[in-house]
Amino acid sequence: MTTRRKKYMRPTKDEAEKAVRTLIAWAGDNPDREGLKETPGRVVEAFEEYFSGYKTDPTVYLQKTFEEVAGYDEVILLRDIRFESHCEHHLAPIIGVAHVAYLPNKRVVGISKLARVVEIFSKRLQIQEKMTAEIAHTIDQILQPLGVIVLIEATHHCMSTRGIYKPGSSMITSHTTGVLKTDDDLRREVLGMIQSKNGLSG
Repeated sequence: MTTRRKKYMRPTKDEAEKAVRTLIAWAGDNPDREGLKETPGRVVEAFEEYFSGYKTDPTVYLQKTFEEVAGYDEVILLRDIRFESHCEHHLAPIIGVAHVAYLPNKRVVGISKLARVVEIFSKRLQIQEKMTAEIAHTIDQILQPLGVIVLIEATHHCMSTRGIYKPGSSMITSHTTGVLKTDDDLRREVLGMIQSKNGLSG
């Protein structure tokens, strides 16, 4: 069953700033004191950066491909794509790296476009599992390669700076499609290419 998002009216910038003022007051401080007067405006501007991914369609960056690859038919891996996201449960930062690999089917895409896809999905409210799958599915659907692997390792401030307070812990998620999902040897080879530099456990 497909979940439909309810349509809503996006608040104005002024309404957003008033909401920040309310949170400052709720936290116990005076939003009218000198050091906080301009904070609501700064927070709203920061939110525009943090969540800019809602304004962009990631598929746009995968439309232009190249077929003149001199018969290249091996895995392409872009490793260590750093990202900053925010968890949808606490609005706390998620900071990590993504590794994106695909086995081309006669055509390839510029490597910066893979990083763009990661960036767009990271600039939305996320959980890491969903973000991993979204990146893999988008690349799979638009490029139609023989297979895709996306592996993400990230730290979650919702558990390192609050709650259970476990700094230094990280979460690893992966999502595979096509032959990179069904061919165990090929999948292990690609994961080995990723792990060889980053020391991730096998």
